[in-house]
Amino acid sequence: MDLVPNHKRMVLLAGRSHPELASEVAECLGVPLSKTTAYDFANGEIFVRFQESVRGCDAFVLQSHTTPINTWIMEQLIMVDALKRASAKRITVIMPFYGYARQDKKHRGREPISARLMADLFKTAGADRLMTVDLHTSQIQGFFDGPVDHLFSLPLLAAHVAGRVDRSRITVVSPDAGRVRVAERWTDVLGAPLAIIHKRRDPDVPNQVRVFEVVGDVKDRVCVVVDDMIDTGGTIVKAAETLFENGAADVIVAATHAILSDPAKERLQESGISEVVVTNTLPVPADRCFPKLTTLSIAPLLAKAITEVFTDGSVTSMFEDAPVESSSSH
Repeated sequence: MDLVPNHKRMVLLAGRSHPELASEVAECLGVPLSKTTAYDFANGEIFVRFQESVRGCDAFVLQSHTTPINTWIMEQLIMVDALKRASAKRITVIMPFYGYARQDKKHRGREPISARLMADLFKTAGADRLMTVDLHTSQIQGFFDGPVDHLFSLPLLAAHVAGRVDRSRITVVSPDAGRVRVAERWTDVLGAPLAIIHKRRDPDVPNQVRVFEVVGDVKDRVCVVVDDMIDTGGTIVKAAETLFENGAADVIVAATHAILSDPAKERLQESGISEVVVTNTLPVPADRCFPKLTTLSIAPLLAKAITEVFTDGSVTSMFEDAPVESSSSH
């Protein structure tokens, strides 16, 4: 009997949360999105079935954890389970935004560590590997029992900023002590000084922030405030106000994940911030867009990482000494 050689086969699948990003990634890869049937029963339960064989394939399952976040996480878990039961050889879960990442430790007693629970859920469902962009904290990589590809949007965001502002005028600003390490990477890439905003969050009132002081020189500087996500916009807007009070000439905000919960749109548009630069790890509906918002596509980065994983290449090498090039500056 002649044996058929076992050729490696990539299958790209996507949930229903962010079809635009899924289509972009497929186009960058030059592969079709695998056809999937997915719908909700009357009581909200989700049904998923793949319309082609996935036996022995290298499966990549893309889903953005956007609103309604619990629905889309559950749909991705069900897709992973379906792949496992259909004999996919390897299952890589792609979550550009890692849901529940903010609860990565117990801040006080009797709290969950939801970020760890997320990792356990996907491992139990059958995931072999996770791929995500700009985790809230890097330690989350250790929650999953398997490889975690932690991608960074810094080169993409920094190239955009560098193309619009004279680098010699830039000061990179961390909006709180927890973002200092990320801000330091920005300073290395842009060759800019660092400033830090010292703040304290009110533990009894969610989304309320008290800003105290700026550590570093921001007078007459173009301040680039960097963060991993923008939710209600409270932290970012108060940071900008503090920078202007300390003599900043301009404030630009760069963040990976545009959650933009109400009233973020109004807060950001009415603030003194000149531009808010984000990526499309999460969909930004038309009713949440505003003139100051610039959205950059993360699809080429995801496609490159998928290719490296599929070909057993190096995802890490994508970010080693990655230069930031700008086509123009003004």
